[in-house]
Amino acid sequence: MPKSKRAKAVHMSKTTKKGKELTLKLYANIQECIPKHPYIYVFSVHNMRNTYLKDVRTQLSDSRLFFGKTKVMAVALGLSSESEPYPQTSLLSPHLRGSVGLLFSPRPPSVILSYFSTFVPLDFARAGSTASRTFSLPSGTLYSRGGEIPEEEDVPLAHSVEPSLRKLGLPTRLVKGKVELDGDFVVCREGEVLGSGQTTLLKMFGIAMAEFRVGVEAYWERETGEVTMVGDGVERKLDVEGMDVEGEEVQEVEVES
Repeated sequence: MPKSKRAKAVHMSKTTKKGKELTLKLYANIQECIPKHPYIYVFSVHNMRNTYLKDVRTQLSDSRLFFGKTKVMAVALGLSSESEPYPQTSLLSPHLRGSVGLLFSPRPPSVILSYFSTFVPLDFARAGSTASRTFSLPSGTLYSRGGEIPEEEDVPLAHSVEPSLRKLGLPTRLVKGKVELDGDFVVCREGEVLGSGQTTLLKMFGIAMAEFRVGVEAYWERETGEVTMVGDGVERKLDVEGMDVEGEEVQEVEVES
């Protein structure tokens, strides 16, 4: 007897893969941007946060930012002088490794470098990151900022979080409705790799240690066709074979609005 079609299971969550479609779109968008913008920047991101990357897009509204597959971006710029859409754009491709993206902009390097050097928002650290400083909790009544500000400007920690603190290893107890710590407790030490419990405590007490930072690795100028590497505050121009030509100190200027 044939199987009834009425019993056929239909998965409503099934979606169509768009991997190739997105790849082709990224490739086309990058090649379309090259003739429209005089500068192409390869930038790296430290402590990636989508929220702050959106802020960069908003503040650089006259520019285009791509943060996708590095291999696709490299192919779009050209992997050799024979495949590059514009002279020497292929010299940017070796820098497309790791957590990097492309910024197409009408703004000159002095403005972009100055902007990224001053845009360093703080966020809460995630597990696996490194503690930027030592943070400890003093014994006695626990306050919401863990002793970071004067007690008269702070408020006692809510009694409802006391069980969570004990689960995280703190020697706490409730005394007359207030959370008491039996002794000084070191949450983390500078240079230490943070675990999930430590990052939870840091967030609970409002301690932000992760700096979202964007650094320019290299940039291309359409007018000259030159590619310049940026590192340690020094710019190094590359020739056609990708070799260093000269070094020049980066000069910071006021960012334009």
